[in-house]
Amino acid sequence: MATIRKIEIENFRGIKHLVWHPQPGLNCLVGPGDSGKSTILDAIDICLGARRTLQIIDADFFELAVENAISITLTLGNLGSELKSIDGYASYLRGYDKTSQTVEDEPGKGLETVLSLNLRVESDLEPVWSLISDRAHAAGQARGLSWTDRNNLSPVRIGALSDHNLSWRRGSLLNRLSDETADASVALLDAARSARKSFGVDAEKNLGKALAVVTQVAGDLGIDVGVKARAELEAHSVSVTAGTISLHDDTGVPLRRLGIGSTRLMISGLQQKIASESAILLVDELEHGLEPHRIIRFLDNLGAKQKDQPLQVFLTSHSPVAVRELSVEQLSIVRSLAARHEVRWVGDHADLQGTVRLYPEAFLARSVLVCEGASEVGLVRGVDQSRVDLGKRSMHASGTCLVSANGYSNIMSRANAFQALGYRVATFRDDDYQPPLAEELDFQLADGEIFTWRKGKKLEVELFDSLPVEAVKTLLERALEDRSEGEIDSQVRSYSNNLVTLETVRAQCGAGALEPATRLALGNAAGGNKEGKKAWFKSVGAMEEIGREVVGRNLTDSDAPFVKVVLDIRKWCIHA
Repeated sequence: MATIRKIEIENFRGIKHLVWHPQPGLNCLVGPGDSGKSTILDAIDICLGARRTLQIIDADFFELAVENAISITLTLGNLGSELKSIDGYASYLRGYDKTSQTVEDEPGKGLETVLSLNLRVESDLEPVWSLISDRAHAAGQARGLSWTDRNNLSPVRIGALSDHNLSWRRGSLLNRLSDETADASVALLDAARSARKSFGVDAEKNLGKALAVVTQVAGDLGIDVGVKARAELEAHSVSVTAGTISLHDDTGVPLRRLGIGSTRLMISGLQQKIASESAILLVDELEHGLEPHRIIRFLDNLGAKQKDQPLQVFLTSHSPVAVRELSVEQLSIVRSLAARHEVRWVGDHADLQGTVRLYPEAFLARSVLVCEGASEVGLVRGVDQSRVDLGKRSMHASGTCLVSANGYSNIMSRANAFQALGYRVATFRDDDYQPPLAEELDFQLADGEIFTWRKGKKLEVELFDSLPVEAVKTLLERALEDRSEGEIDSQVRSYSNNLVTLETVRAQCGAGALEPATRLALGNAAGGNKEGKKAWFKSVGAMEEIGREVVGRNLTDSDAPFVKVVLDIRKWCIHA
């Protein structure tokens, strides 16, 4: 089966310039709206599709600049014997180096034999399809693919108008399933003759007045209609057009009347059955019309879980469900830059596979805040919710997503990967342990932001050190919901060398003033990690509630340095 090795697009719609080397299996394009995902699918469709004409308008030219020709070139590898025929395409066969991803004008040792098909549209709006070869051009030769080969290579597109594939018509999937043919003309003619006989019996009753007028007018004009005009069906009045024969269920209902999701599933299944020379499938907005469980089934149908995928699939999606089900090798991010577009392969960052599973929505966001752990994720979420309750803008509405690095040692590798994929990225961590300074400096030089607590402090220490006394009392009460007083007292004593006890904490809270040593002991005890003690609020849910109900409600009364960090993070999140 032919496989697209290289895609080159110039001056087509929103894309000024794009060069992309897709994967042979499934290619899921994600990215912000209007980044060019659907345009890439359209480019493949109009360049490789089996069509003799193509309607192009001025708006299809980049920025309406019709003086700059539209050019779309697809380099096809994994060719069948017909396409590698010396007699047919000898002057146009080229070589492709998979390692360097370069195309040589002639086949050679160690190179894959390929063909490059180009669609070019000048200001006259006339499309020209042709094969590309420097040596053929030098010899004054020019030709395109034969119609048979174009028809075999033509991609199947699953979209709003794809239900034509459920009828036996030219170019449909059903016509490719086998060599069988179905001719409806004889059956329709017999049916029409029978209908003509039965219809004529009642026509006089229903159309008598009209027939009388017709007879009179005909006579006045000297047109011979006999004694009286009659209304009958013509044998050839039933048009035998493409789509006359279509799939129905056993009750007679046409399958094209299925829901959008069912139609898409049916077509993808049929495409699997005919995967041979034609094995390129285009799916725009994968999730359209499908519930989450059917999205997973659709992806399975497209070969997402198969080791040797039978189809080369190009799809776009804004669904976290779809992203979560795919591997990093199947995901690509479309980026619109100043004068060009890029498609960045997530497969270059294998360490993001866990993030794909846990935080698929991050790959659909504009900005990513990589947090040291679940506690930081929960705190930022909770504070955001408290601000939204006050009528402020949500970070989610701004296109920001939070990701946990599961520890300070992972934070920079994860942040660097997202940054390399073109996301706006920041990190948020404790300051009791730090990643290598050089890594953070490089990250900042590439426009990354770093948010930390005060020198040497971690989240729990900051909370107990910065919040007002009543808020600290609330935190202590929440901790006691899951732990005994003896356990809390033991932990506080352990972190203060027996200088602070639960009793002294309560006494100071009652007096309305907490000593610095008491706050420090509480913060360290809440953070855990000593003698195997678990942290008090070490989950997204627990810290999210604290961020919303405790921090958010007491922010104006908290220490200024703590407030600054919280508000700086929020400012970054909502200005995505």
